[in-house]
Amino acid sequence: MGKKRKPKYFVGKIHLWLGLTSGLVVFIVAITGCIFVFQKEIADLYYRKTFFVAPQQTTLPISKLRVVAQEALGPSQPLNNITTYRDPAHAWEFMAYKMNDTALTYFGAVEYFRSVFINPYTGEVTGTRNYETDFFSVVKYLHWSLLLNTPYGQPIVGWATLIFVVMLVTGLILWWPKKWNKANRKSRLRVKTDARIKRLIYDLHNVLGFYIFLPVLLIALTGMVWALAWFRAVVYVTASGNTKAPVTAVVASKPSVVSGNPLDIAYQAAVAKYPRAERFNMTPAAGKEGTIYMLAYSDKETYYDYEALQFDQYNGKLLHSEKSSTKNGGERLIGMNYDIHVGAIGGMAGKIIAFLASLVAASLPVTGFCIWWGRGRKVKGVSYKR
Repeated sequence: MGKKRKPKYFVGKIHLWLGLTSGLVVFIVAITGCIFVFQKEIADLYYRKTFFVAPQQTTLPISKLRVVAQEALGPSQPLNNITTYRDPAHAWEFMAYKMNDTALTYFGAVEYFRSVFINPYTGEVTGTRNYETDFFSVVKYLHWSLLLNTPYGQPIVGWATLIFVVMLVTGLILWWPKKWNKANRKSRLRVKTDARIKRLIYDLHNVLGFYIFLPVLLIALTGMVWALAWFRAVVYVTASGNTKAPVTAVVASKPSVVSGNPLDIAYQAAVAKYPRAERFNMTPAAGKEGTIYMLAYSDKETYYDYEALQFDQYNGKLLHSEKSSTKNGGERLIGMNYDIHVGAIGGMAGKIIAFLASLVAASLPVTGFCIWWGRGRKVKGVSYKR
């Protein structure tokens, strides 16, 4: 009769084979996530002359700035997004983008994706940014969908991330000692930096893997919210206690005559309604019944806390508003997903944690592969047995 296998043996096999099948994708996703965490801070430094201006007393009407931006973009790239800032030293961003959902790759999917930055006081173009080939955009879409178009690449990332979650759990089971004595605490919680290379790799995998377990698990689960529709539905139902999707208000613009530019009227009304908003994001109306859609964000960087407004494109009248406080738990949690994922919800401390956790997560497939490759090559003082 063969030797009876202990449960940890089978857990170890699951951990090993899942790691070998998903390791490359996990490495790419983790290292690109690590790079992307501080993209705003780096971009603010690199594009400082483009992003920032000398404050003055009065900004020009947003309708006039839109005309300047459209001229800079050209007639073949119609502007469809505007971001303004409460910070008087920040240039305003006017964006044009168009995607092709039938393409296979990211670069094939992007027909154009550009922004013009304008001094809101003078109307001067401070610079442009081509997001299609921008370094952080490429990093983002490598992280998002392996540079494949979203419908093709994101499911791969999503299922690889789910496998990684299983690996985190099985890794914790393998790490957990039978007895919590002094020797086990020392070996499980400390990297033996003066050890030979195999022992060092083993400790880097197991000890660091334990320390980053919770933040990486949170990062992985928030990533799955985007990539896997069924998981997003589970999160929504769990957090809201409701299986019904949130109701979206349907309003329509009606042709009318008004004195003044409707876009300016709508923007002034939004600023008056939310004078302490740190930034406004506006989508001009599309079609005859389309509305001017605007989001008022309460924070300089995070995205979860915003008020949504819809204005009539013909007269600038407010048609509908939705307060953040009226959303159910599921809507709020999913709305926080990006800010949790990149650590921004915790400020700079949260971003540092996300950066370090992602960096260690990227190392786990590498050290795990080295451990597997080194099995059978005995080194004194090192045991790979669980």
